[in-house]
Amino acid sequence: MSDFDYEDLGLVAGLEIHQQLDTATKLFCSCPTRLREPENAERTITRYLHPTASELGEIDEAALEESKVDREFTYLAYDTTCLVEEDDEPPHRLDEEALETVLEIAQMMDMSPVDEAHVMRKVVIDGSNTTGFQRTSLVAQDGQIQTSEGPVGIEDLMLEEESAKRLEETDAGVTYGLDRLGIPLVEIGTDPDIRSPEQAREAAERIGMLLRSTGKVKRGLGSIRQDVNVSIAEGARVEMKGVQSLDDIDDLVRNEVERQVNLVEIATELTSRDAHVGQPESVTAVFEDTDSGVIAGALDATGDVWAVPLFGFDGLVGREIQPDRRLGTEFSDHAKRHGAGGIFHTDELPAYGVTDEEVATLRERVDAGPDDAVAIVADESAVAKQAIEAVADRASVALDGVPEETRGAHDDATSEYLRPLPGAARMYPETDVPPVRPDPTAVETPELLTEKVERYREEFDLDEGLAEQVAYGSRWELFESAVERGVDATLAAQTVESTVTELRRDGVPVDRLTVEHFEGVFTLLAADELAQEGVPALLEALANEPDRTAADAAEAEGLGSAGADEVRQAVQAVVERNAEQVADEGMGAFSALMGECMGELRGKADGDLVSEILREEIQKRV
Repeated sequence: MSDFDYEDLGLVAGLEIHQQLDTATKLFCSCPTRLREPENAERTITRYLHPTASELGEIDEAALEESKVDREFTYLAYDTTCLVEEDDEPPHRLDEEALETVLEIAQMMDMSPVDEAHVMRKVVIDGSNTTGFQRTSLVAQDGQIQTSEGPVGIEDLMLEEESAKRLEETDAGVTYGLDRLGIPLVEIGTDPDIRSPEQAREAAERIGMLLRSTGKVKRGLGSIRQDVNVSIAEGARVEMKGVQSLDDIDDLVRNEVERQVNLVEIATELTSRDAHVGQPESVTAVFEDTDSGVIAGALDATGDVWAVPLFGFDGLVGREIQPDRRLGTEFSDHAKRHGAGGIFHTDELPAYGVTDEEVATLRERVDAGPDDAVAIVADESAVAKQAIEAVADRASVALDGVPEETRGAHDDATSEYLRPLPGAARMYPETDVPPVRPDPTAVETPELLTEKVERYREEFDLDEGLAEQVAYGSRWELFESAVERGVDATLAAQTVESTVTELRRDGVPVDRLTVEHFEGVFTLLAADELAQEGVPALLEALANEPDRTAADAAEAEGLGSAGADEVRQAVQAVVERNAEQVADEGMGAFSALMGECMGELRGKADGDLVSEILREEIQKRV
């Protein structure tokens, strides 16, 4: 990865953080926010969507391009799906619990709530909403967070409905699940104040911490997404969507800077060569007897091969602009948007079964010389033609440098073209939902997770790592409740975090453990009816048979706390069995016998007590 002087390049970046809220019901209806499995769907709904004009008669460019791809959208409906989600009933009033939560978030970022929150419609015709638009409302503006590289402004805070979950995509269309549609979603947009990849990651981590501090956000894969806007002085603003992991943000920014730097250099080189893009044309005849499996397969299906000459592009189409992605990959992204599998180009040919002779004939057919490149698409006739026209359009843009666009983030921190940047024409008022007046005076600012970590260290004497695990985890309320009952703070913290993690690694279904299970375990500990050594075994038993109470499971598994007399009897039995070893090794036999004693007691006794009695019994023999 290249090492750039980001200040010299004029790097400007901003973030859009999208976080699902953990409310009881969805934003505009009374359906639960619980996610479902696709196999539990009861029926399907089919829709076709098309763009609509704004109040000024304008159609958003991104929506218009999306509409060029003719697709059928199928939605899985569940027993909780209502008419609002199906777009067969007007939306209900804005959910009050969601509004209260976003006002908490606004306070933590020193934002000013709006006097009146109006719901707007934002056109989205990728099928992710049955309505063809997403409902969103501006709640607060003009905030700020701090980073080690300086403050980052928070431009706006939006409350909107989550999209439907994409489940499957085929050539015919896309299948979505309606269980996620309508979950309240907070969107936080920063000002373009970020000047380095490291600051981008730090700002995202800070915002994520503030969101989790409310205790009212969902967790797990897909519950939070980051979009990153990046530009350099000679480049253009590019929005990268769908960043799932905070760990990827800094690498994503670095790779996008590298892509824009390379595209600017390519544009400069193309200008010096007086490059230009020719007209697409059919070149099917060149490949009538080809040995290329991809091309022959297309032709056998009554397809065509279309080509576009790229004059002055030789050697540049195959140039790498991001790790394992080339200018030709950018062209291919646009071809794929129109249903093609991809493109071939002369910077990589002959290859894939295409011969030197076919390349030479292809060049001659489109009047391409040695300094020129040619891109081809082989597919169904209409698809091939549309795809090569899209390649020609993208190649023309390469003459100018970096296009403004929306891109999708990959797991390797690279990105691919999705669609043009959306404009203002995609927004218009939602007339079915009345405006609301946010009341920030009724909202209390929660304790920050960073503050909670420090309190746990000072008040409960937890080490920093364990304090952070509990504070940032989802069971901190259980921890505090256990300590109030008299359970040792370190034991309580280890129970809700370390022990659960270890059991999960061992394949125990810990997701079945409920709040009641943990409370039952802590009740037994506080009453000295369970030794701390028995906690893992009891949690495992409850996870495997979640219908039992902690008390019933402890009795069935023989995990009750043993008294001193019972412990001494068990220890004496172990020492007696190993009398010869004790006679030979004295206290040297302690470690081996300690493990045997703990096994004998099966988690019913505290390790310190067992250790003390074992030492006494060995010393008697010695």
